[in-house]
Amino acid sequence: MKKLLLLICFCTFSLKIHAYTLQKSSINLSYPWGMTWIDSTKLLITEKKTAQIILFDTSNNTSKIISHKIPVASWGQGGLLDIISEGNNIWITCSIMKNKLLTTAVYKSTLNNNSLIDSELIFEATPYINNAKHFGSRITIKDDFLYISIGERGKGMISQDPSNTVGSIVRIHKDGRIPADNPFVTNSDWSEEVYQIGVRNPQGMDLDPLTNDVFISNHGPKGGDFVGKVIRGTNYGWKRVGWGGTNYSGTKIGDGNTWEPGLLPPDHIWVPSIGVGGIKFYKGDLFPELKNTLLIGSLKFQYLSYLPRNENGFGEEQLIFKNKIGRIRDIEVNSKGEIFLIADENNTTLYKLTP
Repeated sequence: MKKLLLLICFCTFSLKIHAYTLQKSSINLSYPWGMTWIDSTKLLITEKKTAQIILFDTSNNTSKIISHKIPVASWGQGGLLDIISEGNNIWITCSIMKNKLLTTAVYKSTLNNNSLIDSELIFEATPYINNAKHFGSRITIKDDFLYISIGERGKGMISQDPSNTVGSIVRIHKDGRIPADNPFVTNSDWSEEVYQIGVRNPQGMDLDPLTNDVFISNHGPKGGDFVGKVIRGTNYGWKRVGWGGTNYSGTKIGDGNTWEPGLLPPDHIWVPSIGVGGIKFYKGDLFPELKNTLLIGSLKFQYLSYLPRNENGFGEEQLIFKNKIGRIRDIEVNSKGEIFLIADENNTTLYKLTP
């Protein structure tokens, strides 16, 4: 079974760089993490370590700081993470602290002029844990629901226990209520917010405009990064399996299998790991060769690539550029089809990719 999945999913890398222009904006950023459009030209951008939110107008290259009172705990891999908007409603994921322990949380706020007001904690992953790694965390809207990716906080097999919400994909209503059709709401021993289990550190998420499936990207250990669907009640298998990767010491994970019966197989796997970051389905017209492909940001190898479609899902990965802006953290696309990128770097900026 392990060899079969290797043949199916472990794709080679093809170099097909198309003509493009990569432009810097005037904004100064420090370790930016997430972006969201609030209209056709204005982006909200989060900074992980400073816990700042910046409103940047792409039409005139001006920026403003958005004030907020969200109690972000900026430790290690945590801080102010993802952001998503719908009108003046803003949702933010971040790490927070209680009794010197940390977790991933979601706040709902209202954007009013240059401030976030009425910020309300609508979800906190449990348990809180005494380390500062593997928080996740991306957030996507589908219909009336929020899908939130929660890292397993370095605790491995805790991802196989749906009585907690770490190492899982959580699904809640936009106001924090628990959907009545979540898979575990009728089991009193399991967390009602859990929608899918068995992930390690999912740091990318987007809604496929063709299939209406939510996809995540997930960090494997030493090898085994993947992208795959969020499907109700399924299990990606961490830490029973390592998706082709090993522990950092080189020892095998579980029985050394890439996949096992009863687990959900990923749609695309990378061995070695690329440090997969943000992902974005491209539905613009500015880059015809990218239409309906999945854009991929690599942190480890500092590249932007895409996965084309084929009859089996995704085809051979294609490189767009490499070693131009640093560790690519997140991707957004505007109404014109222009691609906007941020990198997980200090003293960086917002970049725009055009033909």
